[in-house]
Formats: sequence, structure tokens, C-alpha cells
Amino acid sequence: MCLDGVRADGVKVKRICPGKEGIRELYGGEKMRIAIASEDERGLDSLVSQHFGRCPYYTLVEVEAGEVKEVKVVNNPFYGSHGQPGEVPGFIRSQGAQVIITGGMGPRALGFFNQFGIEAISGAFGRVREALNAYFGGRLSGSLPCREGKESKDGELLELKEMVASLQGQLAELQRRINQLSSPQGD
Repeated sequence: MCLDGVRADGVKVKRICPGKEGIRELYGGEKMRIAIASEDERGLDSLVSQHFGRCPYYTLVEVEAGEVKEVKVVNNPFYGSHGQPGEVPGFIRSQGAQVIITGGMGPRALGFFNQFGIEAISGAFGRVREALNAYFGGRLSGSLPCREGKESKDGELLELKEMVASLQGQLAELQRRINQLSSPQGD
């Protein structure tokens, strides 16, 4: 099924056609690179990470003339350390991304992305492929900052709850795949 729509930044999406070979977006022929915070190295089949700065990988998707031209997965060099303020957004900028898609990010990161002219999108979940389709279909746009910091008990509690939500999503995805493979019609 193909859809028409408009992204949050006003770019008209002429056609979005999810298919077995990947996603195909026709949106006026512009070339862009999108970074998606990812939990694993499976490219378009990776799970979207719920916190862009603490994800282990970024999936970089190059889209040109309405087609996915390249999918590349890079390690997050700040995974585990979180880096100094601005280092992770600077890394995303150094990768040539015009858009970052993630489950969530803090207000300082949003500020850096705004300074760099990178569109920050939060609220994504599921697979990278699904998040891209939601973005190009206008169902995923904008960003609200999550609360940052472990300075207080509340901050740590919120972070732990976000981690639990991310893990629950990953477990649900794994269970879905197990069920799919266990069924007589499994792929």
C-alpha cells in the first residue's frame, strides 16, 4: 500500500511504499541522510533505541531521488560514557545527518541539534524501517525532551523506567518473531 502525506517540516511526500526489498520514499527527489538510534546492527531491521545518546549503534540511511541508496550502521563512540554535552550531537553531525530519529532525548541534546540545523524526531519505537515509514508518512514528527540526569532520585527512577520500557519493547519484538518463525507459515 502506498501513501501520500506531508512531513512535519512541510516537505510533501509523494509516495511511501513499504515492501520486502526495503522502504521506498518518493518525496521530491531531495537527497538526505537520516540517523536512527539503534539497539543492534541489523540496519533497517534494527530496533529503535529509546535514548539516542546511550544507544550502542546508529543506523544511517541515505535517501536520494526517492529511494534508499545506502544503509550503514556505525558504532556510537560514546556508548557507555555518554560523552560531554554536545559530543554525541556533534558525532551525528559529523556523519552528515540532516535528521535524527530516536525514542527519546534530553533538552540539551535537542538544543545542540537545533544549533546544528538537524531535525530531531523523538517518540519512535519498533524497527528502523517502521520508524522511517512513520516519519515519511507524517505519523512521526517533532520532539519532546525527556528529563535528563541522575542528579536526583527522580531522574534515576525516570531513566530506569525508560530502560524497562525499551527492554519490554525489545522482548515483545523478539516474542513476535519467535511466534512468526514457529507458525507453519513462518518466513
